Amino acid sequence: MMATTERVALLVLQLFVISSLINGQNTQKNVLVIIGDDVGFETSIYNNTVCRTPNLERLAQRSVTLKHGYTSVSSCSPSRSAIMSGLPSHQNGIYGLNGGVHHFNAFSGVQSLPVILKPHGFKTGIIGKKHVGPADVYKYDYERTEFNHPMLQVARNITNMKLLVREFFATNASMPFLLYIGFNDCHRCPENKFGDFCEKFGNGQPEYGVIPDWKPQYYDPAEVIVPPFLPDTPATRGDIANQYTVMSRLDAGIGMLLDELESHGYLDNTLIMYTADNGIPFPNAKTNLYESGMGEPYLVSSPVDRSRWGQVSDAFASTTDILPTVLDWLVVPFPTYKLQGVTVTLTGKSLLPVTHAEPATGFDQVFSSHNFHEVYMYYPMRVIRNKQYRLLHNLNYYAPYPIATDLYDNPTFKDILNRTLSKEPTKWFKTLEQYYYRDEFELYDQVNDPLELTNLAYDEKFASVFQEMQKTLYKWRLDTNDYWKCYPEGVRYLGHCADLHNSPPY
Repeated sequence: MMATTERVALLVLQLFVISSLINGQNTQKNVLVIIGDDVGFETSIYNNTVCRTPNLERLAQRSVTLKHGYTSVSSCSPSRSAIMSGLPSHQNGIYGLNGGVHHFNAFSGVQSLPVILKPHGFKTGIIGKKHVGPADVYKYDYERTEFNHPMLQVARNITNMKLLVREFFATNASMPFLLYIGFNDCHRCPENKFGDFCEKFGNGQPEYGVIPDWKPQYYDPAEVIVPPFLPDTPATRGDIANQYTVMSRLDAGIGMLLDELESHGYLDNTLIMYTADNGIPFPNAKTNLYESGMGEPYLVSSPVDRSRWGQVSDAFASTTDILPTVLDWLVVPFPTYKLQGVTVTLTGKSLLPVTHAEPATGFDQVFSSHNFHEVYMYYPMRVIRNKQYRLLHNLNYYAPYPIATDLYDNPTFKDILNRTLSKEPTKWFKTLEQYYYRDEFELYDQVNDPLELTNLAYDEKFASVFQEMQKTLYKWRLDTNDYWKCYPEGVRYLGHCADLHNSPPY
């Protein structure tokens, strides 16, 4: 007859086996990173009462929604390089756009997220917009991107994307995974026949095809919400109405991803992070590092601690925080390596603590840097944003601020341009001259001056704020081996900054 202690031990073992069989995949940790393209706060989760985004609401109900999410750089390829490497663009080498004549690529030694995870037994996949290089630095096991498929089909056709997600899940199905989804919505459309935002693509009309998983939502321009940094004109309102329509496709894509995770049994063991690459494709936003260009939607969904689900956080987060958050979740160390002879250290941080409780300290400032967008658009900027202030350092401030092709070729900007030329009221909160020509330093009180109308950098009453923020920003630049650290007053020479004596007057 079996002893009592032996029976108890056997019962415990049986319960353990049964629990393991029931939970199965729940011991496997996975990651889904979702990146919208040129997406802002045009969603119901950020209190937009017009643009309907029920699937983002669904994701927010199982996430912490960050009020203060920020991009590391408000430009596509540099931003995606920062997301995948955890390093700002001036550190990883993708100083501007990757494709075509722009041809910016990361340093060959950069260790990106899929490369770091591969030797630790994770399968990695990317579906949709990639827009970084070289291929071996940002190498995923499974790639269905614009490099091997039409962009519209892998990044806007959410029904096709669903089939690709299923294909990825079926490949080495027993392995834990990182899946990166790069939607192309809400980028402006290079194929003009589909509208300014590709809002006609897949809308069901014979000439535009059908996306079965998307029922387009249409909006009356009179009812859209015009952000305060844009002119309230018919041109802008029509532009925003089209933007809202493609937002409905992105939202349907979010719903598709949640459904696929659930149907495959991954929803309760997958960390989900949702944000965007840069600001919306309108004046004062994309390619700028003002609040309107640097601020991003940002959701973090951890299946472990559900007490924070549906809550809103005041923590400050950067897109450079994605990599350390993923590594923290998967318990994978950041590798030791060097770039340009300097040991790389992460200046981003894990956001997992925010999913457990509202942090009291440590999440109160972020940094950004910008060098190029398109290759001719040289306008380097370095920025620090804390709870009260934003400090921008415009390193090439003598030059006019350059305009990207898609930010020129759109109804809103052309209306501003034409109204200015015809000397009509633009209804914009600044002039084109103010937009093009900027001070070397710009300091704004974000609490009392959210539109950033009054530059306090040269106001003696704010000298101590300016100096302290400048000091903190410069330390971050040193920590990230910023090759622009001497510019514009000096030049790197024998390991230090040599003064060029070029400050006015000459």
